[in-house]
Amino acid sequence: MKFINTLTIFCCISILFPTNLFAQDDLLAQLPSENETKTFSIAGFKSTRVINFHSYEVLGKRSLDFRISHRFGDLSSGIDGFYGIDGPASIRLGLEYSHDGRLMVGFGRTSYEKMLDGFIKYRLVRQTENGSMPFNITLMSSMFVKTGKDPEESITDINKYKYFSNRISYCHQLIIGRKFSPKFSAQIAPSLVHFNMAERFTDNNDSYFLTGALRYKFTKRIALTAEYGARMRTYTQQKVYNSLGVGIDIETGGHVFQMFVTNSFGIVESQFLPFNNTSWSDNGIRIGFNVSRVFDL
Repeated sequence: MKFINTLTIFCCISILFPTNLFAQDDLLAQLPSENETKTFSIAGFKSTRVINFHSYEVLGKRSLDFRISHRFGDLSSGIDGFYGIDGPASIRLGLEYSHDGRLMVGFGRTSYEKMLDGFIKYRLVRQTENGSMPFNITLMSSMFVKTGKDPEESITDINKYKYFSNRISYCHQLIIGRKFSPKFSAQIAPSLVHFNMAERFTDNNDSYFLTGALRYKFTKRIALTAEYGARMRTYTQQKVYNSLGVGIDIETGGHVFQMFVTNSFGIVESQFLPFNNTSWSDNGIRIGFNVSRVFDL
């Protein structure tokens, strides 16, 4: 808890006392009309997400992003389940907004576990073209609330969600990335996921991860993306697998359409980082897509 409180205070201080940085990327927003001293590297990632993971990108000034995320069932269902197309599916609808091109807020609702989520994302440092700042650094903090009923209450006659705080979990990330060339960008993100209530006596309240992601452009509007989340300390003693996804980004004007395969059924960090129970090796992967539509307000 001391680590979580320290990180939360650090994020608040960073937001209250911002450094003198500038706005955003071409699809994500518009750049300032003039910049006499610095030219910033733009469009390392075309969206604020890689696949499941947050990218270091933040929406531009006065930009609103409406996002639809969808995960089908896994391929191991075979022809009877049309290789996951018949479901079950996980769907998230979200809205995200940035007023100044540096501080971004968002919220969403996921069908899986009837999860509500909200986050704050702050672009602390931005990469420059002249190399004076070689990296992008972004802070991200999110909170998740399970709104469904305890599925075991009818059996145990005990409601584990009797206290509202038991429904809450958090994720904190420090996202460090670089656009190495016009075609290639990469990032890493040390991550902490905290649960107010551990599901089992053997489970930990805190789990730590090191995530990585990359993007490679094939054409002006099409790029390959990949992401991987390695568990440094696990939340549960159950058999779980690291999250791995590979996809294609297609930019179509104000839209970014992402198609991919991943072994993650959950869409938010408290689901896909600690709780993947399927793996690529046993066809426990699923097709998914994200649609992002950015509006300039």
